[in-house]
Amino acid sequence: MSANRPSSAWRTAARAALTVAAVTALAAAAPAAAHADGTDPATDDVVVGTAPPAEPEEDVTDVPEAEVTQPPATDPGDIQLPIPTKPKPTDGTDAEYCDRANVYTPKTKGAKYHKGVGATLSNTNNTSRTAKSTFTSEVSGTVGVSVSGGLSVGVDVMIAKIEAKYDVNLSASMTAKLGNSISVDTPSRKTTNAKYGVYRLKNTGTSYIIYSNCQTSAKKTVTSYTPLKVGWYLWEG
Repeated sequence: MSANRPSSAWRTAARAALTVAAVTALAAAAPAAAHADGTDPATDDVVVGTAPPAEPEEDVTDVPEAEVTQPPATDPGDIQLPIPTKPKPTDGTDAEYCDRANVYTPKTKGAKYHKGVGATLSNTNNTSRTAKSTFTSEVSGTVGVSVSGGLSVGVDVMIAKIEAKYDVNLSASMTAKLGNSISVDTPSRKTTNAKYGVYRLKNTGTSYIIYSNCQTSAKKTVTSYTPLKVGWYLWEG
């Protein structure tokens, strides 16, 4: 009998193989970590987070929709006195001359930030079992672009530059409408919170002015939040 019994080394190796297989199976079954914006990285579906949506860290200003296609007011910090001007040479000389231009260049694509419309909706499950929570948006609201200071081009130009660089579809504004619903499981003794609104893409770029004498204004770092999609943001507390 003892001659047919597996050796202790064989048994140790077998247990190790089973342990590795079990860990691998658990890792494959575990869901991928959610993006910072509360969406699944594989499907882009909404998942339940653990904290309310993050707010912009920068000092940004909402741009009225009527002003999206208008050139921005001149930032006093961009004015050089006297303003550098130079007539375009017409005598065929090689005198240095540049067409005046307002420039914006996107540099860094950031995360998606959710801006809610209306109040936060909440449901607490006081039972000992998982329960279904259904939320329905109670108001309609429009969310637009928010930009920090220093942008020297129109917001519509900025949006077009960001879309082209990152191959995304953005809008100057999006409307989250009344009556949209979502259902989610709420664990026992937990509260699920929900906000309906608009996800906006954060982007950081630089903006400046080229003058006719080929000098430039100081380059400003511009942070923007531009509407990307309408959706829910969910978190548990």
